[in-house]
Amino acid sequence: MVTMLFFMWGMITALNDVLIPHLRAVYTLSYVQAMLVQSCFFGAYFLISLPAGALVRRIGYQRGVVVGLTTAGIGCLMFYPAAQAGFGLFLAALFVLAGGITTLQVAANPYVTVLGPAATASGRLTLTQGFNSLGTTVGPVVGAWLILSDATSAGADAVKVPYLLLAGTLLALAGAFALAKLPQVGATDDAGERTPLRQLVRSHPRLLFAVLAIFLYVGAEVAIGSFIVNFLGERHISGLSVASAAHYVSFYWGGAMVGRFVGALVMRRVRAGLALAVSAAMAVALVLVAVLGSGPVAMWAILAVGLCNAIMFPTIFSMGLHQLGAGAGQAAGLLCMAIVGGAVVPVGQGMLADIVGVQWSFLLPAVCYLPILWFGARYVNLFREKAA
Repeated sequence: MVTMLFFMWGMITALNDVLIPHLRAVYTLSYVQAMLVQSCFFGAYFLISLPAGALVRRIGYQRGVVVGLTTAGIGCLMFYPAAQAGFGLFLAALFVLAGGITTLQVAANPYVTVLGPAATASGRLTLTQGFNSLGTTVGPVVGAWLILSDATSAGADAVKVPYLLLAGTLLALAGAFALAKLPQVGATDDAGERTPLRQLVRSHPRLLFAVLAIFLYVGAEVAIGSFIVNFLGERHISGLSVASAAHYVSFYWGGAMVGRFVGALVMRRVRAGLALAVSAAMAVALVLVAVLGSGPVAMWAILAVGLCNAIMFPTIFSMGLHQLGAGAGQAAGLLCMAIVGGAVVPVGQGMLADIVGVQWSFLLPAVCYLPILWFGARYVNLFREKAA
């Protein structure tokens, strides 16, 4: 049941990569203006994560999931009037939709980490994130077919059918979760005596580093995904049309999917910090090849970064929560807030793209991966430590 949630929010998130070039063409937007799509979507993580964490602590995981699914469904329904009202209402609809997704993230990610031994939490979360990546792989294909195939004649109206279908699916899932009987594990573990957030961060500096790593990882991943269509449209790269390039976004997210399923097995034997450091180093190398290269080499280099991203989120997340005990719920909310990196870094890359061009703007994501490399190397032996 929980894995279905990972799939749904993955598909919804990846649809933004198709939505951005479509709305940019419909409303004649600059790159920075187009990146407001990601700012509104991922900005919700910053504003909603802590309230969502408090809500989940009060009503439990199951009801929190129902609230999240219902809110996301309402956000999808708002796309129908937005097609007539203009770009502003699209941004509002994306914020409401992301508010629901945030609530799902706050409930589902820590739930998965407590369903077994701490030492294998990264592998468990990597496995469920694999289904999230399946959603991000399917999303661009569905979006290219439903939104971009008739984009010229339909304009903004092209988004109506896809998001109405999503609304129906999300609301149906909300009904299913309201009736289902799920294990009540960890929903109220920290409901009693709670550690002040400032004290929690001070006593566990690793959590602060994990927050920064999540911020940079999500920012880099989302920024790259947001610009792939435009990057592949460059004449010296592949010269693809928007509709054709959108299909290749699935290779980027598909790499993350394959990497997460494989990573769930590999990380039973490989230390989490080492896997994280190596993945970040490979990501930097591939982005630099894409920036400095051309043709198929540059194209496949940037698409292959998805494979490097595969184990980053679940590994950083589980490393950040390790040995926090009753503070894990608060820490999960803080880590989910850090997903706001997806609202900030793409706008920064958009500014660079408007100034120096799309290809050179990818230097920003490359820089984002460097602190992640350090974080993995710094805590390479984390799960070998004995629990206090």
